[in-house]
Order: sequence, then structure tokens, then C-alpha cells
Amino acid sequence: MSQTWLIVPAAGQGRRMGADKPKQYLTLADEQPVLAHTLARLHSAFPSARLVLCLDADDRWFSPYWVPFTDWQRVSGGSERMDSVLNALHAMAADDNDVVMVHDVARPCITLGDLQALYQAASTHPAGALLAMPVADTMKRADDKYQSVQTEPRDGLWHALTPQGFRYALLLRALETARQQQTLVTDEASAVEALGEHPQLISGRRDNLKITHPDDLALAAAIMAAQTANTPGGL
Repeated sequence: MSQTWLIVPAAGQGRRMGADKPKQYLTLADEQPVLAHTLARLHSAFPSARLVLCLDADDRWFSPYWVPFTDWQRVSGGSERMDSVLNALHAMAADDNDVVMVHDVARPCITLGDLQALYQAASTHPAGALLAMPVADTMKRADDKYQSVQTEPRDGLWHALTPQGFRYALLLRALETARQQQTLVTDEASAVEALGEHPQLISGRRDNLKITHPDDLALAAAIMAAQTANTPGGL
């Protein structure tokens, strides 16, 4: 029976937040850090999964108290996201066909329904899958002075979200190839696409917010409160 794995890159410094600590350790309304909320959401969907948490080697804020998983390990994060994920893949005792899902630590609003839908697709589609949203806004291309120079057609465009899930062997090969070719990839799906594969897009909820800027903390807290109020039986 295959094992389910979760990789959570959490080694970033989140400098755009302008805070005195990385954004994953900033607290939401209940004084629990973003990291704790994200891990709790993942655990609610996959309590038996094996977690690999990528942390900065000098991280002084992390507490294992926030990890609800029984089976988990810590690995050192890299200078880029893909380096952190590769470190995790190399540290895992995974089989080639195990499903590996990678999720942004700064997305604490992920829901049980989206997690289960992504897992189902990643388990059945040979090229894996990722949560995404069809682009709804008018898209503009800017010049180097931030002036709008062209309107881009939005047909077929999607916003990539996380989790993104793939078989272990495929994801490892994709990221190792990107490293060998000195190609910086910003998500796992782009590395898989570079191999000529076509991951499945799974339409996800628009409230799967990624905390990036200071205002996002209050927005994330409001989203989570609304999700809880609207789903009494759980997310």
C-alpha cells in the first residue's frame, strides 16, 4: 500500500511582510501562528500522512508543539523553494509511486474538500495535479515603468495554487532535471511540465489565500472565521 507524503516548505523569511519574524510565525486571531493553522488543516485531511517540514537551519521561532502529525521529520531548507523541496525528497524514505503533496506554509485557509480533491487527482493522473483557479480578471502586460502596454487574453489562463501533488519518482526527476539545467522553478508543476508532462488542473476555492503582505493576515483570519461559521461539521 502506498504512503501519502506532505512537504511543507517553511524556510522563507517573508521580508515583504516587514515583520520582526518570518510570516509563518505571525499569529492569527487566536494567537496561533500561521504555520500551526496550516499544519492543522493538512492533518485534518491526512492524519496518517508522513510530513516533511523544511525549516531554516537557524530558525529560532519553531516549536514542535505546533506539529499535529505523529510521523514527521525536519529538514533544512534551501536558498530557493525548489532547493527546500529537493532536500525533503532526498531525506524521505519514499517509494517511487508514493503520492507527494507540496503545500505553501503561508496558505492556512486550505479546505478539506480541496485537499481531498487534489489528492484524488494526484493519485490517478499520471502527471500529477495542482489546485488552481481560472483567471477572472483582465490581464495587463506592463513595461519596465509599470505602464500598461498590452491587454493579454485570459482564455486558458489559471492561477496556480497549492497543494500540488505528484508521484515521488516523477517529482524527484523533474526537480533534479531543473537543478541540472540551472532552471529556477517557482512551483513543482512547472518542473514537471518541463519534462513534457501535463499535470491536471483542479479548480480550487478562491479563498485559498497565500499570506504575502501585511493586510493578508487580517484577511486570512476573516476567511477562516467565515469558513468555520459556514461549515459547522468541519471544513
